[in-house]
Amino acid sequence: MSALDDKINEHFAGYVVRKDLVKAVKGNAIVPTYVLEYLLGQYCATDDEASIDSGIDTVKDILKKHYVHRSEAGLIQSTIKEKGRYKVIDQISVSLNEKTDSYEAVFDNLGIKKVAVDSGTVKAHPKLLVTGVWCIADVQYEYSEDSRISPWVIETIKPIQIAKVDYEGYKQARAQFSKDEWIDLLMQSIGFNPEAFGRRSKLLQLMRLIPFVERNYNIIELGPKGTGKSHIYSEFSPHGQLISGGEVTIPKLFVNNANGRIGLVGYWDVVAFDEFAGREKTANKALVDIMKNYMANKTFSRGINPMGAEASFAFVGNTDHNVPFMLKNSDLFEALPPQFHDSAFIDRLHAYLPGWEIDVIRSEMFTTGYGFIVDYLAEILRHLRQEDFSNRPDLHFKISEKISTRDRDAVYKTMSGFLKVIFPAGGETAEDVEELLQLALESRKRVKDQLFRIDATYPEVDFSYTGSGGEKRRVQTVEEQEFPQFYYLKPALDPKQQDESSDAVDEDVTGDRPEAANASVSTRPAKPVAEEGHHVFAENRKGISYNKLFAPYLEGASRIVVTDPYIRYFYQIKNMMEFVEMVIQRKALEDQVAVHLVTGPDDGNVQKQRELLDSITEACTGTGVDFTWAFDSSGTGHSRDIITDTGWKIVLDRGLDIFQAPMRRDGFTLGDRLQEHRMLKNFYVTYVRQDQR
Repeated sequence: MSALDDKINEHFAGYVVRKDLVKAVKGNAIVPTYVLEYLLGQYCATDDEASIDSGIDTVKDILKKHYVHRSEAGLIQSTIKEKGRYKVIDQISVSLNEKTDSYEAVFDNLGIKKVAVDSGTVKAHPKLLVTGVWCIADVQYEYSEDSRISPWVIETIKPIQIAKVDYEGYKQARAQFSKDEWIDLLMQSIGFNPEAFGRRSKLLQLMRLIPFVERNYNIIELGPKGTGKSHIYSEFSPHGQLISGGEVTIPKLFVNNANGRIGLVGYWDVVAFDEFAGREKTANKALVDIMKNYMANKTFSRGINPMGAEASFAFVGNTDHNVPFMLKNSDLFEALPPQFHDSAFIDRLHAYLPGWEIDVIRSEMFTTGYGFIVDYLAEILRHLRQEDFSNRPDLHFKISEKISTRDRDAVYKTMSGFLKVIFPAGGETAEDVEELLQLALESRKRVKDQLFRIDATYPEVDFSYTGSGGEKRRVQTVEEQEFPQFYYLKPALDPKQQDESSDAVDEDVTGDRPEAANASVSTRPAKPVAEEGHHVFAENRKGISYNKLFAPYLEGASRIVVTDPYIRYFYQIKNMMEFVEMVIQRKALEDQVAVHLVTGPDDGNVQKQRELLDSITEACTGTGVDFTWAFDSSGTGHSRDIITDTGWKIVLDRGLDIFQAPMRRDGFTLGDRLQEHRMLKNFYVTYVRQDQR
């Protein structure tokens, strides 16, 4: 086990399970992850291999004997009849039969109906009246000659969820983990290998948990297929309900006027709408209106008296086009059904999670480490819904007073959710808060910027904040930095008209918004010019290459010195090779350029490092580029810069290591071939003009 796994088992013994065990026991059982982990938690919540092996066999045996496969329903029914009583694992729902004044259950897989249920059971588990709930039930068979009486009877029924957790113990154990360790533990808990994700990508994954910890939180995630958008809502928690197809009726979601019974929002912490996108889909206007009122006011009404509920809404769907296409031709909400592509509905969304930043899920992304039994974590998150952390960021930062109350509330709810998930016991620093605050502001800004494109009556908003020093810090979305030529298109004009506008302003290499952008912005980027400046690049951004960053500053240079102490691992040395390739491609055929690297030795495998660096020297033979390298002996330490004999100094906080490390796998990816298709790490670059010597 890793050091983190050891620590997890030390402080959360009995509440964690090795995450790869789910696949080991699932077989062909079509059950949510939380059902399987509930069973694994009973028998495999340990780090002892012998106990794990024994527990796996026990869980497999339980599933084999008691989980009901639809194809074997007849056999199980016969078993219940012959034995008189039998325990089954099935999805069960209950309804009231008004003719007999009794409650009757339906077993989804077992295929039996009108199973008698006593009132006490229904009062103890009211969710059974709303939708199917996975349960472990003892079913009896008692034949009666009265055809009106069903022979099936439930003796006991237990929804699959942990009854009680020690929240104070959870907070105390959290204090034993650093922030990074805790984030990695949460990533492993939802089934992912933390090493396969960058910091921002981890936070985006954890952002999907916010609806579970925040009451009445509305989030939307639109992006490509296969990124796991609906997984959290269908597999993660017994307190979330995923509506497949994204379609639901008013009685089912809110209240049934016929009997006054409240719908899904009254019983579930999260109601998620899967496959929500689709321009061809239609929605009931009355449903949309009630949803808008509920999302804004936490209440709804179909009669005289308004009713309140606490369920959060999550909307997930696939986009039809990539981000630049949407920004140039429509907006980032273009995939929504027409009835929901409405400014009033969109304005009620607290956050827009950029699904295009999340990679398609692959097998190597799943963890084999330890994480919380998802049902245990689900109960903790549910307990946290009672807390309110929204004012904690005010201890360190002040959000711009120019944003509206609705914008401010959205940012605070997102911040509260993040803090509950990552810092449930407090203790966060100003640096910790700022990282989360930037993401919370960005998530609401993405909503508001698109609203301005959809409805020009919405004013532009200054999404910024100030720290204790009084310095104003403006927030941008990643796509705003990456595609400024499209992001600032005015909503009232056709893209072609804007392209021809006389007030056009060209894109610069930084992706920062030009001052004249309020007029219009050209979609034709100008040739990059070498200018002094300091620029910050957001994590997960794409579209940046060494050519865009460095080429204008290397023009005419005959000697280039790269100082980077961390050209050590294979992918870092590959970055160095790509830098050299860029120099070869940019220089005139007849020119000679010397490229010298100053780096540090890889103490783990310095011989391999030498061989790889020497291979770059050999590869440059006959190209007009002379590549040399040396280990640092001057004591420059951690400095990372590029200096040319033409007077330019380029300072990089990460050196050449600006791209997220690739995952090793078979097959081809554009990121392997084209730097513009790789996700960036967060980094800055400073261009300084020096006196030539």
